[in-house]
Amino acid sequence: MINVEQNPEFLNSFLDYSMTILNKSQNSVKEYNYDLNMFLKYMKLHFNMTKETDFSKISIKDLTLKDIERIEPEDILSFLSYLALNKNCKPATRARKISTIRIFFAYLSQKAKLIEKNPAQNIETPKKEKRVPKYLSLDDSKKLLNVTNDENDENKERDYAIITIFLNCGIRLSELVGMNTKDIDFNEYKLTVIGKGNKERTIYLNKACVDAIKNYLEVRPKEGIKADNKKSQEALFLSKRRERISNRTVQYIVEKELQKAGLDTNKYSTHKLRHTAATLMYQYGNVDIRALQELLGHESISTTEIYTHVNNEQVRNAVESNPLSNFSS
Repeated sequence: MINVEQNPEFLNSFLDYSMTILNKSQNSVKEYNYDLNMFLKYMKLHFNMTKETDFSKISIKDLTLKDIERIEPEDILSFLSYLALNKNCKPATRARKISTIRIFFAYLSQKAKLIEKNPAQNIETPKKEKRVPKYLSLDDSKKLLNVTNDENDENKERDYAIITIFLNCGIRLSELVGMNTKDIDFNEYKLTVIGKGNKERTIYLNKACVDAIKNYLEVRPKEGIKADNKKSQEALFLSKRRERISNRTVQYIVEKELQKAGLDTNKYSTHKLRHTAATLMYQYGNVDIRALQELLGHESISTTEIYTHVNNEQVRNAVESNPLSNFSS
């Protein structure tokens, strides 16, 4: 929950705008609030408006729009330097924060017209490091599915369905937790999910997913579901307490199954299963990058392109397929 009482009015106004007009998710709005709280606390230090150096004790409630109008591009760059040098923030983290600051100042100057200038308008985004996403190999993915389908586990059907959907559909954790029974169309083999920014999209299910879900529905509790909680009654996946399963519970399930499969839980996680699904589809299914973008719910094709990485065997095959590979003089 965001403690709006600790924010100045103009910040709360921006958060309301982000949720109602920009249609940002609650998680995104919480990130905006966190980023801007850090930024504004730094500005109070930067402008010698407080002697308190402990960020957790700095109050921004008393900041006014006149204080905000003092901020120049070099002050924002000073904040980015502080993040890099004092907080060891990676380029991706700094890029996210500058994106938040840009949206914030665009709202204040252009939408709400509360200030005259936008000091963040021409601030460049820090270049991100290009990283190959971690993912399970095909053999490791099969091993994970096999151990999850352990007959000795009382939640076998539920956990197997969860792992199967992650590995086959590339679904996000929040999307899986938010799944309802009515969202599944077994005739059309498809699923409707609500992704980032409350955007609805369709995910098509393969036979493995449909079979796993049907097997789970046969044992899914029919009674004892929290009657006062409609969200739990509609939920596909239920916890032992017979309410909608939580993010943390799903993360625990994935971690437990990874350990059973002998896989490194420091290297792999719930989100890495999404990477795995996308990578396997691209490497083995000849999936078009645009189709993969649609499936994963990415706004930008550049986000999807991280899955077009190639492994050493593919590089070797590319060299061997050169028509000159057998030529000798």
